[in-house]
Amino acid sequence: MEKRIFVYKNDTEMSQAIEKTLRKKLLKSDLKVYDEYDSENTDLIICIGGDGTLLRLVQEYNFPKTPIVGINTGHLGFFQEIIPEKIDDFIFMYNQEKYSIQSLNGVTAFIKTDTSTDKHIALNEITVKGLMTHPVHLDISINNSFIERFSGDGICVASPAGSTAYNYALGGSIVDPRLNLLQVTPIAPMQNVAYRSFTSSILLPSNDKLSVIPCSNNDRTLTIIYDGMMTEYTNVNEITIQLSRKKINLIRFDDYQFWEKVKSKFL
Repeated sequence: MEKRIFVYKNDTEMSQAIEKTLRKKLLKSDLKVYDEYDSENTDLIICIGGDGTLLRLVQEYNFPKTPIVGINTGHLGFFQEIIPEKIDDFIFMYNQEKYSIQSLNGVTAFIKTDTSTDKHIALNEITVKGLMTHPVHLDISINNSFIERFSGDGICVASPAGSTAYNYALGGSIVDPRLNLLQVTPIAPMQNVAYRSFTSSILLPSNDKLSVIPCSNNDRTLTIIYDGMMTEYTNVNEITIQLSRKKINLIRFDDYQFWEKVKSKFL
């Protein structure tokens, strides 16, 4: 049966050159490339670029269920499985079905304001911040149980997939993606005689819900950043964040090991 492939790429010269080479090699292997994504009939999405390109793909196509494999032409390439020099090996392994599927859940935030409730889903993380350089004061609860009054620049709520992204830069923990949990990491928390905030990450089971309520009217204007995309809200009453049911499916080959990848990318 004919396999249908959709290729998604960024606009760099390297990615465009790789796409041309890839298309020729796929056609020689009887794999047909389509220029439009059909969620019902596409067998594979090939993402050419870096991690940012894959995040844009996920957002643009609303967490596609179709398996995704990445060819890294970016910098870190943590999600991307293939280096350009190994395209022939990838095509051979794919045709032989010598791969597995790694499913990664995202993070969902519901933002309740005076006039509406909006929803954002991110693969890596959802960040809640004040405006510009202004600190925020937020009452944080877990499963409706009050935990702390946070004061600082904001909080980052990351999925296991996002533990190696902004969360890691903030000093959060790297989490094996086989663990289904949320990680809440403070951003520049205040810890002094006036304000008391957690200064380390909090790990939550997959079914827990995090509630964030502005402490005063001055804190009700907030910036929500989801996988690098930003929306500003006014008159925020509450933000609820939880692990999303939405997920993506990444193709991994037999030699993939998460901790080996961590070592090669960060050490």
